[in-house]
Amino acid sequence: MTAAIMFQGTGSDVGKSLIVTGLARLFARQGLVVRPFKPQNMSNNAAPAIAPDGFYGEIGRAQALQARAAGLDPTTDMNPVLLKPQTDIGAQVIVDGRVIGNAEARAYHAMKPDLLPPVLAAFDRLSEGADLILVEGAGSPAEVNLRAGDIANMGFAEAADIPVVLIGDIERGGVIASLVGTHALLTPGEQVRLSGYIINRFRGDVSLFDDALPIIAARTGLDSLGIVPWFESARALPAEDTASLDDRYRGQDWSTATIRIAVPRLPRIANFDDLDPLAAEPGVAVRLVHPGENLPEDADLILLAGSKSTRGDLEDLRQNRWAEDIQAACARGAHIMGICGGYQMLGRSVADPDGIEGAPGATEGLGLLNIETTITEEKRLSPTTGHAVTDGSDITGFEMHMGRTTGMDTASPVIHLSDGHTDGATSHGGRVSGTYIHGLFASDDFRHGFLKRIDHRHSNTFSWNKSLDEALDRLADHIQSCLNTKKIIEIARGS
Repeated sequence: MTAAIMFQGTGSDVGKSLIVTGLARLFARQGLVVRPFKPQNMSNNAAPAIAPDGFYGEIGRAQALQARAAGLDPTTDMNPVLLKPQTDIGAQVIVDGRVIGNAEARAYHAMKPDLLPPVLAAFDRLSEGADLILVEGAGSPAEVNLRAGDIANMGFAEAADIPVVLIGDIERGGVIASLVGTHALLTPGEQVRLSGYIINRFRGDVSLFDDALPIIAARTGLDSLGIVPWFESARALPAEDTASLDDRYRGQDWSTATIRIAVPRLPRIANFDDLDPLAAEPGVAVRLVHPGENLPEDADLILLAGSKSTRGDLEDLRQNRWAEDIQAACARGAHIMGICGGYQMLGRSVADPDGIEGAPGATEGLGLLNIETTITEEKRLSPTTGHAVTDGSDITGFEMHMGRTTGMDTASPVIHLSDGHTDGATSHGGRVSGTYIHGLFASDDFRHGFLKRIDHRHSNTFSWNKSLDEALDRLADHIQSCLNTKKIIEIARGS
C-alpha cells in the first residue's frame, strides 16, 4: 500500500492546510512523489483541475496550492467533494470536479454515505504511483454530532485505514484542552488511530510548553511530533477560505502606498486569492472593507471580487451603502474593476430566472457597465490564455462561472482570448472594467500594465510566481526545522 497519513484539526482554521503544504514541498524536495488529498472541502476559493475523464473540474484552492508545492498539476482526485456555500444553510455540491446540485445542510448530511465510494475511488487513483499521500481533514473529528456518515475526518480515516495526527492551534488559547477534549470525544477505535499531535502557531519561547507535554501524554497517550512557531510568511501564500479573511488585506501602509485598493467584504466573496498578487506588490496597499465601514475616499481602485451569490451580494452592497460609495468613486475618477461575480454586479442587471443561486428573479446592478447578465445552469470552467487589449500583455487564468453576459460595453473587451473570442467590458474611458478571468493578476506583465494605468510611476520588477515559490520553500524549511518529519514518514509507512 502507498504510504499515507491524515492530518486532522482540533477545530477549523488551525493550520492544517499550511502544514500539509509545507510537508508536500519538503518531501517533494527529498525526491518523493507526494500527492495531497482532502476528501471533503468547504470553500468558495476554487481552482481548475483535470478530472479522470480528461475534462476540467474544480477543487479547493488549498489543494491546488498543495499540488504546486509538490510539483504537480492539480487533479480533481485531490479533492473529490467540494462544497461552495451559497447561503447560511446551503451549498453547491461538487463531486469529482462537477456540480451535482445544491443542498441544504441536513440534506447534504443524508447524502454523505453515498459520497464515500467516489471519495475512496479518488483516493485509490491518487495512490497509484505515489510514494506518499498527505491527507487533510476538514473541521474537527470532535464534531461527533456529525460523525454518522462522515467522509471528512475519522470516517474517511477508518474507511481508508490510515493513521491520523492531530493539529492544535495555540494562538487561539486552550490548546491543551482542545487536544485532550478531542481525544476524549473519540471512540476507543478512533483513539487508537491517533499517532501523535502537532502544536501550531506558537509565539515566543517554545521551551515554555515543555511542562505541558507530559500532561497531554498522561491524558491521551500521544507524543508531540513538534511545535510549529508562528510563520509570518504565511501571509504570502493564498488562504484556503473566508475563515482567514479577517487577518488578511488589512491595508498596511495605506497612508504611504502609491496605489490604494479597496475591496468590499461581501458575505459570499469567492476566489479572493485574486487579490494576493496585488497585495504582494511593493507600493500597493489592499484593504478589505468590512460591513459598517465606508469605502475609503482616497482609494485609487475599488475592486469587486468574485461571488457565490451575485444577487445576494448586490443587495449587501446597497445595504452597506457601498453602492453609493462606488458611484461617488467613479464620479471623482477612481478606477473600478469587477472579477466574475463582481463583473456581473457592475452591469445594469443580474437575472436568475431559474433560481440557480437563490430565489428566481432579477436584481438591478450598479449600472457602471452597459451589460446584462443572466445566470445559467451550465457552468463554464476552463483554463484561459490571451492578451490584454490595452497593451498586449500576456495573461493566463481560468473561467469558473455560471452566467452569460451581453451588452454594448462588451464591444470594448478587457482580454483577447487565444481561441479568438474576447472577454470582459470597459467604459468611462477605461476606468471601469470587468472580466470573468480569475488569476489574471498573477500574470506579471498584465498586473504591472494595469497598475501603471493607475499610477505611471509604478515599478514592473516584482514577480508574483517567483515570490510564491520562494514562500513555499521558506515554509518547507520552517516545517523541517520544527517537526519530526522522519517520524511522520514512519507513521505514514506503518513502521
